[in-house]
Amino acid sequence: MLHHPTVERLHALRLFGMAAALAEQQSQVSIDQLGFEERLGLLVERESSERQSRMFSARLRRAKLRFADAVPEDIDYRTARGLDRTLLARLLTGEWIRERQNVILIGKTGLGKSWLACALANQACRHGYSVCYLRMPKFSEEMAIVHGSGRYAKLLAQWAKTDILVLDDLAMTPMSDQARRDLLELLDDRHGSRSTIVTSQIPLDHWHDAIGDPTLADAILDRLVHNAHRLTLDGESMRKRRNGLTDKHDSE
Repeated sequence: MLHHPTVERLHALRLFGMAAALAEQQSQVSIDQLGFEERLGLLVERESSERQSRMFSARLRRAKLRFADAVPEDIDYRTARGLDRTLLARLLTGEWIRERQNVILIGKTGLGKSWLACALANQACRHGYSVCYLRMPKFSEEMAIVHGSGRYAKLLAQWAKTDILVLDDLAMTPMSDQARRDLLELLDDRHGSRSTIVTSQIPLDHWHDAIGDPTLADAILDRLVHNAHRLTLDGESMRKRRNGLTDKHDSE
């Protein structure tokens, strides 16, 4: 007789997992075979599981990943693109995040760099880390708006506290001098204390010229490259393969 009001009280306390589990227990004929502590343990386990799930969903929603559905389980290891499976397996453990290291993904368009970056970010969310995604071709424009709105200091402080920052398509378009300085300040706040994932179509030894100003480029690369794991992808565009456009001699 006390079950119904107890479920209502659990809802009032926002213990939704325990409430759902208790309601389910009421319909299980064999539940009386379990002792009090065993039943309580099941309720607590359900509440913990549902809270973790809600927190993961919230972290993923705040990350605003370009590919929100990119997950490690769906990584394509069969397509020939030079994917280092051993290194990727190590990265998925999250050890690089705990060590405050970076990840650099380089390769031509269509090889899945951005998708892989989002899959690593998704895994970071599962491990309990906060993530923020930035598309670099729009960085100059967006930062100009931020400067004009007076939100610059607040945004930098927010990025400084974010565990993983994803910089997608770095150096794809020319950067203004202000954007270079903004990027350096962003990275300087995070250097040695947070991790960054970078993707680019441009080979690493060309980043210096692509970024522009030699002094600022040196400082930016110093904060990104020297403590980074590198994944260099090569091969035919996966989009081309999916569309059945592979050349005949490539499929033989």
